Amino acid sequence: MAPRSLWNGTVMLGLMAVPVKVHTATESKTVRFHEVHLKDGSRIQHRRFCTKEDVEVPYEEVVKGYELSSGEHVVLEKDELKAAAGDRAHVIDIEDCVRADDIDPVFFDKTYYLGAGDEGGQAYRLLHDALAKTKRAGIGRFTFHDREHVVAIRPLDGVLALHTLRFADEIVDGRKLDVSLPRKKPAAKELQLAKRLVETLHEPFEPKRHRDEYRKAVLKAIESKAKGKEIEAPDEEEPEAPDDLLAALEASL
Repeated sequence: MAPRSLWNGTVMLGLMAVPVKVHTATESKTVRFHEVHLKDGSRIQHRRFCTKEDVEVPYEEVVKGYELSSGEHVVLEKDELKAAAGDRAHVIDIEDCVRADDIDPVFFDKTYYLGAGDEGGQAYRLLHDALAKTKRAGIGRFTFHDREHVVAIRPLDGVLALHTLRFADEIVDGRKLDVSLPRKKPAAKELQLAKRLVETLHEPFEPKRHRDEYRKAVLKAIESKAKGKEIEAPDEEEPEAPDDLLAALEASL
């Protein structure tokens, strides 16, 4: 059974309409813990209370409100939020086509797959192949989960992928941080050896080589604790900065 789509709509490239369906592309493997009472191990419940009436409020009576400077809250219903999105809520207009390699990774947020919508297979394939042949990504806007995203659409693993991007004003400018390179430049020999070390470690990027070792260790600790074994933390030693960079580089090579 195909996974259920999260969003159905249309990608517009000029006057070409491409019906699409959005599917999840990633899943979290994080080990999740419940809050429990230390005394007896029972689950902890978080209940919703009205601060004015001091009574518990059922879930169906809880809505989201935007707080004004006066302290009052404005509540928008789902239909009102939908109206705010306008008539393009289910349309992604490709405004620009940029070189995919020109998008700095700092802008990437979440990734989804785009599948062909009903009776949209031919247009979907045409868009996919055009982007693949030109090595471009289509940049557009996407309204999803009550907010607007700038997105990049590009070929990935034989289908189209949609990446939500962070807005420029959400990126912290590293040049404005209280962090700077030391003024003294490295010696020529130090730089030469450092470059050699980097080149020695060069490998094609293989995602499957990198596994979540911390998650594996946590699951192992949970299994041991469940069997009544004590968990002892190993002594952790902080790596020390070498006094002689040249000697450290030579030893690394």
